[in-house]
Amino acid sequence: MTASEALRAALPAWMARQRWYTGKGREPRLEPVGGLALPGPDGVDVATWLVRDVGAADPVLYQVPLTVRPAAVPGLEHAVVAEGPGQVVYDGCHDPAGAAALLAAVVDEARLGPPGGDEAPADPADAAGPARPGGAVVGARGHRIGAPVSATGSRVLRGEQSNTSIIFDVAAGAPVILKVFRVVQAGRNPDVEVQEALASGGSTRVPRPLGDLLGWWPAGAQRAEGHLAFAQEFLPGVEDAWRVALRALETGTDFAGRARALGEATAEVHAVLARTLPTAEADAAAREAVLSGWRQRFAAARDAVPELAARADDVEAVLRAGAAAPWPPLQRIHGDYHLGQVLDVPGRGWVLLDFEGEPLRPLAERTAPDLPQRDIAGMLRSFDYAAGSATVAAGESGHGDRAANRPASTGPVAVQAAELDAHHAWARRAREAFLDGYGAATGRDPRADAALLRALELDKALYEAVYEARNRPDWLPIPRAGVARLLAG
Repeated sequence: MTASEALRAALPAWMARQRWYTGKGREPRLEPVGGLALPGPDGVDVATWLVRDVGAADPVLYQVPLTVRPAAVPGLEHAVVAEGPGQVVYDGCHDPAGAAALLAAVVDEARLGPPGGDEAPADPADAAGPARPGGAVVGARGHRIGAPVSATGSRVLRGEQSNTSIIFDVAAGAPVILKVFRVVQAGRNPDVEVQEALASGGSTRVPRPLGDLLGWWPAGAQRAEGHLAFAQEFLPGVEDAWRVALRALETGTDFAGRARALGEATAEVHAVLARTLPTAEADAAAREAVLSGWRQRFAAARDAVPELAARADDVEAVLRAGAAAPWPPLQRIHGDYHLGQVLDVPGRGWVLLDFEGEPLRPLAERTAPDLPQRDIAGMLRSFDYAAGSATVAAGESGHGDRAANRPASTGPVAVQAAELDAHHAWARRAREAFLDGYGAATGRDPRADAALLRALELDKALYEAVYEARNRPDWLPIPRAGVARLLAG
């Protein structure tokens, strides 16, 4: 069996084991779309491949960087995809040769074409017409922002679910992180578009972008284009706001000052996005679409948490009030905003990251102008979650002899009333301070949009209730309490 035959046989099962594969519980049925040759060292073939899983209800396009070496490399056993006579195929993100080639494609502004095939078109615009009959022409070009960098080593960031991020040490300067998008969709990836827009608008509230890799591929009789990778400054040795908040809760430290600064930073980012990217008026169609989405999420929450059915009229009243309230112009936002999406950078303050949104949502939804209050609501819920998480942790660690006699999964209800009250008070102070900071920076208090903000926060809490009911039942009291508070007004 040749390496190519071994790869074809092994790739589906290998993909099914990867965290970024979306079709959990089944093996993909793959159709090759095309590949892009990358420059590698002598004796190593490097390419990134686009394959479509047609076994899913809706076909999903994946990017799979691979390297082919003549012999096994010690230390890369975890990255083996397939083996054939005299050849070993590796995951190109984990192979240093593949990682370096992906970064070079960005910073060298390379033009990439099929392995051993045709040269790529000079620009995606050249590939916008009909696909070549019988030909699956795939191409890409790198786009660099600022000076080139020279990487001296790489390692893959652990723990990611939907992408693969590679950290590079750089000969001179800060490290670089390259995010390789595993699920590829037609259109401009918001993580790239939004962060580059913020940087071009003068904001230092995002890591400094270094560039991106834009690819194009056949899509029926036409060609589609979308981002394959994004490189930016990596900020090592810093904590995210979630960890900072949890430590404040554990030590009884007030978080109001930091929360106010976070509100100011959020307002600054929203202002730059409104200035640098298109906005839209919130017309009747937009309101109806948002209200429909709210109702669908409540239906899902009612199915997952049947007790919510008794509050259907109250939920509908809050959602309708939010839809009927005054709305600001719609604009680009973060879209998945919480404490885990913010870094505490010494000398720089709060820095926002990961503007991609939920990767499994259609790209058109993730790139459409939206309500800035959605980000505000997300962060308000995150303060509640930090307090709830501290309560869960306290319940798990126990309180003297009482803890030894309680069930292991009693969660927040097992915590002493005084501690529970302290956590709730911490969250209230953080929420109010965040709103104060946002209002001071914009000149408009978010609490002036109370009906809209309440509906958005309720929508987020209902989404959380579905997630916790399915994945972490012990945590369900956190969103359930949020729903109760919001319905009580």
